[in-house]
Amino acid sequence: MTKNKSSELAIALKGFLCNYLPRLKGASRHTLKSYRDSLKFLLLFLARDNGLVEALSFEDVDVNRIAAFLEHLETDRHNSIGTRNIRLAAIHSFFRYVASMYPEHVYLAQQVLSIPFKRTCTRSIEYLEFEELVAVLEQIDRSTLNGRRDYALMTLMFNTGARVQEIVDLKTNDLHLSTPFQVHIFGKGRKERVCPIWAKTADILRKYLEERGINQNKPVSLFMNHLGTPLTRFGIRYILEKYVRKAAENNSSLKGKRLHPHSMRHSTAVHLLRSGVDLVTIANWLGHVSIDTTNKYVAIDLEMKRKAIEKAAQPFGKSVLHTSWRNSPDILTWLESL
Repeated sequence: MTKNKSSELAIALKGFLCNYLPRLKGASRHTLKSYRDSLKFLLLFLARDNGLVEALSFEDVDVNRIAAFLEHLETDRHNSIGTRNIRLAAIHSFFRYVASMYPEHVYLAQQVLSIPFKRTCTRSIEYLEFEELVAVLEQIDRSTLNGRRDYALMTLMFNTGARVQEIVDLKTNDLHLSTPFQVHIFGKGRKERVCPIWAKTADILRKYLEERGINQNKPVSLFMNHLGTPLTRFGIRYILEKYVRKAAENNSSLKGKRLHPHSMRHSTAVHLLRSGVDLVTIANWLGHVSIDTTNKYVAIDLEMKRKAIEKAAQPFGKSVLHTSWRNSPDILTWLESL
């Protein structure tokens, strides 16, 4: 194995991650990190025989070894099929790049691209019923600083239906806490949207910022942990699981549910549906449909969402019980796509 051959793979990886993805394809930093991690795990697996990642070349990569890597993810790392498919998607993307930039490796690329994705089992959608959400919020000790942070966090998550990464990325200057109350969200695929919030949510957030001495006009991370660093996706998951676990002690319906931060997003969608909001408006609310960037269409879209939020009850204090609602297969299919 010559130095030239090993450097060729390194050059290809650098070109893919540093130029092709960010500059030519305009991939988000989250996509870059995901692809970087997938390729890193692949290189570490391929280097198990000689122990040197930097010594790897295209000659060390073949369809059988990549298939073995995917099997390793499931059997040794206990990754789900979904995670396995995410890793394979990154590998596919890299070898499409290789095929276009290194014609001598087209055959290898074709073989790798022939590796199929595995079909996954579709799980039922888990979400919080409105009464369950109220029960979870009531578990938060708002006499403590962290408790008030957690209450503001979970209230905002339900109000906006934002993805957990969107919540993590929120800055204080993304909030508009005077009339009209709203949050500027930077979503998946670099889509931006403006989401209206209840006046009560705005009041909770305003008091939270004042107590922490945070200047709302500065781009400071909205939710911080006890170390003074921004909350992570895993931190938010821990917070949600903690209060769900407490609420489950007196709410048997919560005990068998597999809830995670994305469940809050589903909860928002179901709540809006039950409140009579149409599917198109909800999909737009959640950032599932692209938004026209002109001021005219943004203004129209925001007005539609303001009308929608007026129809939805707020999870503060005692709530009015909703009428019974039967699950619709069409609605569940739509929720799966969120």
